Amino acid sequence: MGFDPRISVAVITRNRKSELLRTLERLTALPERPEVIMVDNGSTDGTAEAVRERYPQVRLSVSHDNLGAAARNHAAASARTPYIAFCDDDIWWEPGALSRAADHLDRHRRLAAVTGRILVEPGGREDPIVAELRDSPLGTPKGLPGPLLGSILAGASAVRVEPFRAVGGFSPRLWLGGEEELLSVDLAARGWWLCYAPDVVVHHQPSKARDSTARRRLGIRNTLWFAWLRRPWPSALRRTWRMAWSVPRDRWSALAFCDAVRGLPWVLAERRVVPPEVEAGLRLLEEPQRRSAARRYVG
Repeated sequence: MGFDPRISVAVITRNRKSELLRTLERLTALPERPEVIMVDNGSTDGTAEAVRERYPQVRLSVSHDNLGAAARNHAAASARTPYIAFCDDDIWWEPGALSRAADHLDRHRRLAAVTGRILVEPGGREDPIVAELRDSPLGTPKGLPGPLLGSILAGASAVRVEPFRAVGGFSPRLWLGGEEELLSVDLAARGWWLCYAPDVVVHHQPSKARDSTARRRLGIRNTLWFAWLRRPWPSALRRTWRMAWSVPRDRWSALAFCDAVRGLPWVLAERRVVPPEVEAGLRLLEEPQRRSAARRYVG
């Protein structure tokens, strides 16, 4: 195992210098020697200066604004490889994982994205979301390393750059928090597959510099927007109703619903219902998602 010219890594960050430097240390030591493309989302803690000093080989782009998840679009736009692995500042890929992801993408021309097995650090325990990925009811076409998914997990996925660019990448309007669903169904609507691969291992040491309440507000809003943007109205209304009864009954959940309603003019203007075969898959995923211990809007 050595240098792999097929795949690069995109890292996004904001004001997490120490955690980012730890991640870059691991990424730059990988045997695949991937080009690391980093987008700094307007950090004010000296992140960019530290990266230039300690990791001059990293291709650094500095945004004056916090672009959220859409910063990954900038990295993908400049990628010189057919595949790109996404990575947050508290996530890193295990040695060999990038090459295995590229192998899967090479073998299956309909495959647009591979989501790996996530181990939570310290300790290396399996993230609760992994069971949901492994048990996806969407089936496993012959030869795929694991089952089809309805949505990738951005920080633990490698994607084929061309279709990612073709669907517009991550929506700037969603910004951050559950932004993967919209991208994923737009890929699926064009006939692309997304799958789970247990042999592609990613490590996550959740950052302590995280506002979980603000993230919950964004996640609820974006989940509602996704349902209203892409699902038939009966499904969208069912998802809305279930969320209204399942989220914490507090000010932040109420604000999230208000945020979603304020975005209705944009949602209605951009609404494009997915094809019936994609909606059928989303229906199959509803019950596992409802029971999932990893999909609780708390914080």
